Formats: sequence, structure tokens, C-alpha cells
Amino acid sequence: MDKPLKPPIKAPPTEASPPKPRSRWRFSLTVIIVLLVVAGIVWWTRHGTAPEPQGRAGFGRNAPPMSVADEVIGKGDIKLTLNALGTVTSLATVTIRSQISGYLMKIDFKEGDEVKKGDLLAEIDSRPYEAALAQAKGQLARDEALLKGAQVDLQRYQGLAAQNAVPHQTLDTQIALVAQDQGTVEADRAAVKSAEVNLNYTRIVSPVDGRVGLRQVDQGNYVTPGDTNGIVVVTQLAPISVLFTVPEDNLQAIAKRLQSGAVLPVSALDRGGANKLADGTLQTFDSQIDQTTGTIKLRAQFPNDQRTLYPNQFVNVRLLLDTHKDVTTMSTAGIQRGVPGTFVYLINPDSTVSVRQVQLGVTDGDRVEVLSGLNPGDRVVIDGADKLRDGAKIVLRQSFETNNPPGAAAPSQNSPNPAKKRRSEGAPKQ
Repeated sequence: MDKPLKPPIKAPPTEASPPKPRSRWRFSLTVIIVLLVVAGIVWWTRHGTAPEPQGRAGFGRNAPPMSVADEVIGKGDIKLTLNALGTVTSLATVTIRSQISGYLMKIDFKEGDEVKKGDLLAEIDSRPYEAALAQAKGQLARDEALLKGAQVDLQRYQGLAAQNAVPHQTLDTQIALVAQDQGTVEADRAAVKSAEVNLNYTRIVSPVDGRVGLRQVDQGNYVTPGDTNGIVVVTQLAPISVLFTVPEDNLQAIAKRLQSGAVLPVSALDRGGANKLADGTLQTFDSQIDQTTGTIKLRAQFPNDQRTLYPNQFVNVRLLLDTHKDVTTMSTAGIQRGVPGTFVYLINPDSTVSVRQVQLGVTDGDRVEVLSGLNPGDRVVIDGADKLRDGAKIVLRQSFETNNPPGAAAPSQNSPNPAKKRRSEGAPKQ
């Protein structure tokens, strides 16, 4: 009943199946990415690092010399100046007002006139004040006469009192009456003085030297001491001052110079800072520092004889704080700043340049003080230093312009001489 089991039938051998398309596509993509990475590395190596060798070759021994302009280091004076913004301020600005009430009878000035102290400016109707003065003088004369009569009676009573002819009470009463009359006379004299002062106020004069501004009231108007605008404004123009501020860090140096008795010159320039308007001197500085700005206010005074400064005018101020005499100086155009710090290109005797670090001091315009690094007589590059490197060859621009016509190219040490080239090619000698 049991049947033997048949062995499994083996499948006939078949050929190897081809690779899947997706595996082939991944392999191709990997190869492409590798090639792109290699190409990128090659491109970066050539273009990213190529300028450095090229630059070194350009400034090597075989590089053509660069055309530069030079300057010889010398000695001179360097001015230590402080620049600030200032406002012109008059030393005296007076609004002329009437001190009494009355009709303005006459205007004795022209707008814009220069007046002196005591010059007549206007006149007020003086008739009421003349009458008041006459009345005060009459009252004074009357009371003086009463005083004299009382004094005569006092002398009589004193003689009678010595003889016991009158009671002492009558004498004491007469003494008090004389004292009362004396007080009345003193009051009358004060009234006369007041009337004279009011009469003088009818003539309005200038209290300062200055320039008369625009008239604020016309002739014929009734003026009073309470008028806000007054009659006219007189502004002192000569001398005149300029108020300006400097940082508080400069206060100690300024105070030290002023305490030593030094006269610090101050120049006032126009808004653009190109034209000088006037020269003056520093007078003083404020007694406290402005906490909001950290500055100190200073006042400079100017003669202003030419009337170049007017009140409320904006000016640029240049304060000469000190002068460094006979120091090593050079042009600021030759100063370079980079990785070595502050340096210059020093011209060597073999027509090459070398980097020389310098320490600078005070700058005055286009000149700067050199504290260390250079000596008088050294030659430095002041123009054409953009592409220079340490050890680069140069040719001075002056010698180049002298030996070559205008527009000619700079000679190169690598370019062959035309005469030598013809000789080498077998050309006949000239």
C-alpha cells in the first residue's frame, strides 16, 4: 500500500538573468557625481589658487618696475588743531525801550547805521516833564524859605530860653519844626532830581557801540515802558564772539594752556570750511560740562573790523592748541594701512621698495608727524603704491617722464632693446 516517494524534479538550468535597469542607473549616477566633484576640485585649484602664484610672479625679480612718485622725508612744524562747529554771538544786544510814557516826536537814526555809545536815537515829547520839573523846583524853593524862617525862630527861642523868657516846651517845639522842614526840603530836592531824570529820558541814546537794526515803531506813536518790541535793537558787532563746543577730553589740555598764559589763536571759516572769515583768540570756557553731549562750551573773541561775522551765523571753528616744532613730517598720501599695521613703502638705493612700519603723531591737513620708523632724508612712495609689495622694483615717475615723451609707455627691464634685437637677427649696425 505504501508507495515510494518520487524525488523532486530539478528545473533545467537557465541562463543568468540580466541586471536590473535600476541598478545600472544608480551606478551611472554615482559615476557622474564623482566626475563632477573631481572637475570642481580641479577648477577651484586652478582658478582659486592661481592668482597667488601669478601675483608672486608679477612682483618677483622678473616683474616690470612700477611707476611711482616719491617724497623725501623732512622736518617741519606740525600744528595741533581742534575743529568744531560754532555760532556767532554778539557781546551786547540791547532792545531800546522808552523809560517814560509819551509821544515819539523824532527818530534820529537810519536803519543799519553804525552808532556809538551816547548817540541820540529818538526823542519823546518833553513838555510834560519840563513842567513837572518846574513844579518840583517851585515846591523846593517854597519849603527852603519855610526852613529858613523856622531856623531864625529857633535861634530867637534859644536866646530867650537862656534868659528863662520862654518855656522850654516852646523851644523843643521849634526844634522839631526845623527838623520837619529840613526833611521836606530833602524830599523836594529828590523830586527835582527825579523830574530832571525823566526829562533826560525824553532823549533816548544808545547804551553801546553797535549797529542799529530795523525800526519797530514809527514816529508819532505813543510809547510806554511796557512796550514789548521797543523802538529798535542795537547789536554790537565789533568785537564779537563765537561760541563752540569741544569734547570734554580736550578740556585739560586747553585749561593747561590758558593757565600758562598762552594765547590760543582761533579761526572762523564759512559753512563749507573753505574760506577763512576772521581770526581771533580764545577767551575762556564754561564752568560745567554738558552731561547730555559730553562737551564743554568755549568762547572766542574776534575784532571783526571787516564785519565778516554777524550774530547767529553758523561757522566752522579751528582752534590752534599747540605747535610741534622741528619734527619729522611726511605727506599723508604715503601712509598705508594693512596687516603690518601702519606702514610706508621705503625706497631702497637699488630701486626697490621695502615695507617700513611707522608710528604717527599729529595730523595737520595733508601733513602728518612721524614719531618713529623714518628719518629725515628717507624716500617713500606717495603715489602708485596700490600694487606694490615688499621687494618690488620701481621706477620714479619724474625720471620716467624726463626720459620719455608724453604718452610713451614705461620702459620694462624684460623688454629687449631694439638695437640688440636687430644685431641678434643679423641686421647691419647703424
